[in-house]
Amino acid sequence: MENKFVKINSISELHKIMGIPKPKHPLISLINYKDIPGTAIKNPIKAILNFYTVSIKHNTDCKLSYGQNYYDFDEGVLAFMEPGQIVSGVQNGDTPLDGWMLVFHPDLIRNYSLGRNIKNYGFFSYAVNEALHLSESEEEMIGEIFRNIEKEYNHSIDQFSQDVIVSQIELLLNYSNRFYNRQFITRKAASSDLLTKIEALLDEYFKSDKLLESGLPTVQFFADKLHLSPNYLSDMLRVITGQSTQQHIHNKLIEKAKEALSTTNLSVSEIAYQLGFEHPQSFNKLFKSKMNVSPLEYRASFNQ
Repeated sequence: MENKFVKINSISELHKIMGIPKPKHPLISLINYKDIPGTAIKNPIKAILNFYTVSIKHNTDCKLSYGQNYYDFDEGVLAFMEPGQIVSGVQNGDTPLDGWMLVFHPDLIRNYSLGRNIKNYGFFSYAVNEALHLSESEEEMIGEIFRNIEKEYNHSIDQFSQDVIVSQIELLLNYSNRFYNRQFITRKAASSDLLTKIEALLDEYFKSDKLLESGLPTVQFFADKLHLSPNYLSDMLRVITGQSTQQHIHNKLIEKAKEALSTTNLSVSEIAYQLGFEHPQSFNKLFKSKMNVSPLEYRASFNQ
C-alpha cells in the first residue's frame, strides 16, 4: 500500500480525504491547516493532485515529500505545485500545523489571461527544497493576499466572485515572482558557486565521450547533476548571467564549434557529429542564429 498513489481530481475529493467540510466553491478552496483533523495528518497518503497548490506553513514538525526528497518547512516558506505532481505529508511531532493551503482547479482560470500565462510562473515546477523563503515583510504581504482571498471565498458567490479571486491569485503569483528574484540575488554565494559548477560540468561533458555516447547535453542532465529542478536552475542562471541553462549550453557548443572550424580541417558534418548533433542542418541553423554567418562562412574568414 505504501507505494500506491491516490489521484485526486477535484477539490471536493481533497476535502473528503482531509476530513473537512465540503468546499464553498467547486473550483477553489483555502484550507487552514488547523482545521485538518489530526488523524488525516498522522496517516498521510501519497497523492497526485490535479490542481494548483500554493502552500505556506509555520511548523517545523511537518515534512512534505516531493518525489524522493523531503523538505522541512521553516517559518515563512511558500511552496507551489502544478497539476499532476505527486505529494505526501508527514507529521513528525505533536505540534499542530499552522498555515494555509490554497488550491484551485485549472478550470477556475481557464477563461482568464492567467490561464494562458500561468506556465510562465516557473516556480510551479520547482522542487519543494527550492521553495520560496519569505522575509517578515514579504510574509505580511502574502498573508494579506491570503486574507483577501479568504474574505471573497467566504462571501456569497455572485457574478464578480471569480473575477476578484482570480485577480488576487494573479497578484499572489506576481509578488512571488518578485520575491523569488530577490531570493536568487540575496543568495549570491550559492549563485556564484552554482555558476562555477555549471561551467565545470560543461567543460567535463565536452572533454569526455558523452557527446558521442549521449548526444547533445540537456538542461535536465545538468539539473540532475546539481540536484535542482530544470526551471529553478535556469531561473538562477538567468538572474546571475542573463542567460538560461540552454543558452549556456549553446554558448559552449558555439565556442567548441568555432575552435574546430578555425584550427582543424574537419568538415562541417564531422564537427556537427563530434558536437553531438544527429543532423548537420541543426548544427548549421544554431551556428548561424548565434554568429549571423554559416559555419563555412566563419571558416572562410580565417583564410582571407
